[in-house]
Amino acid sequence: MKLQSPLSSVLCLLASAGSVLGVSGPFLTQLNESAWVFGNEIWNVTQYQTFATKLWYDERDLVGDAVGHYVSYNGAASNFNWTSASVTANTSTYLDIAFSAIEGDMHWVIYPDLAGAYQYFVNHGLPVLGEFRTLWRLDNTTFPKGRTNVKDEELPALSEYSAATKIQDETWERADGTFITKYDWTAWTRTWDFYGVYGEDAGSWYINPGKDYYNGNQLKQELTVHRESSTGDAVQLNMLHGTHFMASSSDVFSDGKIWGPWLWYLNNGSKADAEARKTEEFSSWPYAWFDNAWYHNRAAAVKGSISLSDGRPASGAAVFLGDNNPNKTALDMGGGYYYTTYADADGIFSFEHVLAGTYGLQAWSNGSAIADVSTSLLVNNVQVPSSNGSVDIGAHVWRLNDRRRLFQLGDFDRKALGFKYGGAPYQHALVDRCPANLTYTVGKSNTSDWCFAQSANGTAQILFDVDAVSNQTAVLTVSLGGFSAGTNAEITLNGAKVGNLSSLASDQSLYRSATAAGEWRLLEFSFAGNLFRKGSNSLAFTVKNSTKWRGWIWDSIILEWA
Repeated sequence: MKLQSPLSSVLCLLASAGSVLGVSGPFLTQLNESAWVFGNEIWNVTQYQTFATKLWYDERDLVGDAVGHYVSYNGAASNFNWTSASVTANTSTYLDIAFSAIEGDMHWVIYPDLAGAYQYFVNHGLPVLGEFRTLWRLDNTTFPKGRTNVKDEELPALSEYSAATKIQDETWERADGTFITKYDWTAWTRTWDFYGVYGEDAGSWYINPGKDYYNGNQLKQELTVHRESSTGDAVQLNMLHGTHFMASSSDVFSDGKIWGPWLWYLNNGSKADAEARKTEEFSSWPYAWFDNAWYHNRAAAVKGSISLSDGRPASGAAVFLGDNNPNKTALDMGGGYYYTTYADADGIFSFEHVLAGTYGLQAWSNGSAIADVSTSLLVNNVQVPSSNGSVDIGAHVWRLNDRRRLFQLGDFDRKALGFKYGGAPYQHALVDRCPANLTYTVGKSNTSDWCFAQSANGTAQILFDVDAVSNQTAVLTVSLGGFSAGTNAEITLNGAKVGNLSSLASDQSLYRSATAAGEWRLLEFSFAGNLFRKGSNSLAFTVKNSTKWRGWIWDSIILEWA
């Protein structure tokens, strides 16, 4: 039902407290050609051409002087402008309202007794892009705190920004040398439970049990909440397609691609209540109420197993179902739908509620029992038919190389875990604590003696022994958890150059608070065995020109005979 006639008389229906008099259940009312009021008897919001404001809940406005709700892509450069609103479904249980723009339709599914609404977006004209988001910017006094599954504390007060010195994008240094940055509120997308902003008597939360519409794999990290530095708005982000900590993310979307549904949930600020609602939502996904045949065309489970070519099970491996015949990394994929899981101790894996289609199956080491494995698995043309039960995609063998290992520093898991500071809470400038010069001795030093990242001018070296010199070719594998351009290193073996770390596409991980990973890179350098010496040898990574906070996050360093 398309609402086209301006209804100026509706203004008399709005009480000062924001409730809508004479309206029972979910509603949509048009004020003029570019303004609507919608909600239910618990809450309502006024939607204008771009921003939704006047969020009335519990007899007050939760937006206040803040910006409100909007949808945008490529940062704030392209905000959506809504041209019309319509009721796309009016059932006995809910009202589905769609706001339309050139790019697509933003839906709000409103139940009579629900504080909040389910939301989803249907693409019709999004351009090739990297960043696409929905968000709330809410009153800064009502919502002084933020909560994710990894961080729960007060948001910085607006006054702190004016008293500090801006040093880079959304990052300030206080007089005491500590930092304020929105990037400290990053979290791993695939492990989000519920997140939002809250205070003593109000909370606004996102609960997203289905994550197949997000871009990226297990290593995808995104912003969640923060304080808007110029106005103080409490910001609640829903990064549907994000680019933070990535070197490349530019995707084409098919007409009709759906993001969601997810739940935007209001309450009195209780985290216990939000967590209980999260449990309910996760157990209900995929949502039975969502009237879309394509959405329910799924296999209940996709199962299989992976073993290594040396006979071991792929215990604990990260397993990913993504683009078929991919031309980009798993982290950079974003045009389709993506599923993540981990194999058990026997190499058996299972994905739940997978949309029917043709996929590429990937697996890589997540450390632990297979921390020595530097290769990865790719199986194309994996068929997932629609099924109410499980689909078995069979047993797969993961081929290893047959090289003879001299040493390995750090588990191969695409993260800096195990190194000093690796995996610490998100924080700016942690790399400053890494020494410019560092020596690790194979067989004597601990993994934690090696720092998680390298940036400053200096040399990080590994000392190791070789029993006998050989003319055989050696291979150095350098696995980086992330790389931020601006710092270069020369790699030498006993003073002879064998490679360098430079000229890689840059991600933002190291200078934007990441401590474990960004965009994973795998580099291999081959060289003659006559560069070795019998007895003690030195493999060195020497930085001679650097940019502050730029450099790389380590994952693993492996030296082998080919």
